[in-house]
Amino acid sequence: MFYVDLAKALDKEFEDKSLKEILDASPAALPGIIDAKAAALKELLGVKTIRDLGSNKYFAVAGVLVALEGKAG
Repeated sequence: MFYVDLAKALDKEFEDKSLKEILDASPAALPGIIDAKAAALKELLGVKTIRDLGSNKYFAVAGVLVALEGKAG
């Protein structure tokens, strides 16, 4: 078993939730994503949950590109 401190990565009300509850929550549970932005993610990209956000192909590709940035020649 392992422990990850997500206190600064989540809104206060989600700090003590289970991983499943966090993944099933709206992206608005993340600091800086207000309800209006979460609604836009849902409308434009079909992202309804943090799980959807983390597994979205566009965000995944962007993450890989950022990770490769320092390694590209």
